[in-house]
Amino acid sequence: MAPLSNIAPEACPIIEWGWAGSALEAQSGDLHIVVPFSGGALVALIDGLGHGPEAADAAIAAASLLEAYASDPILTLIQRCHAGLRKTRGAVMSIASFNSRDSSMSWTGVGNVDGILVRLSARPEQRDEAIAVRGGVVGYQLPPLQAKTLPVSPGDTLIMATDGIRSGFAARLAIGHDPQEIAESILARFGKRSDDAHVIVTRYLGSSLP
Repeated sequence: MAPLSNIAPEACPIIEWGWAGSALEAQSGDLHIVVPFSGGALVALIDGLGHGPEAADAAIAAASLLEAYASDPILTLIQRCHAGLRKTRGAVMSIASFNSRDSSMSWTGVGNVDGILVRLSARPEQRDEAIAVRGGVVGYQLPPLQAKTLPVSPGDTLIMATDGIRSGFAARLAIGHDPQEIAESILARFGKRSDDAHVIVTRYLGSSLP
């Protein structure tokens, strides 16, 4: 069972997160990673095509590469995964990299893993943002990629969900709740029983640098 709150180690205490998921079989093809590194943190949600062991193998292969090279630029990470997943059935994924030095987040996605950045502030210049994903399959057919960089403020919350979570999951969220509580609520309210489902909720805490 996931802890009620996950906080990055003292070397990089810029985020906290929670997650929830369900699987059709013993192994889920949906998998998240959170990797703090010097000056930032990488968050990714991966959905191996289909479900069962082969989907899980693809997701694990992608996760291993992302963990090993977490501080790389996100477009480089997608390319690494594309090369590394060629012998698997492939995966779709969305990834985000937080930078504590300038309080920014860069993100991109391939395939149908949704992402939304929910702002704590209601100011017009800091509106909620949805990730722009490109159609394709990492390890099989990669589209032209673009990364977008956004400023983030303490309390801004990133939510990523696989297609086992129904659309509309970000509506009327109690965004002030603990990330783990938010993730469990989304899974309970929007999770499908016909597919693996996975959601990860990451809150930006702010830079620890003086």
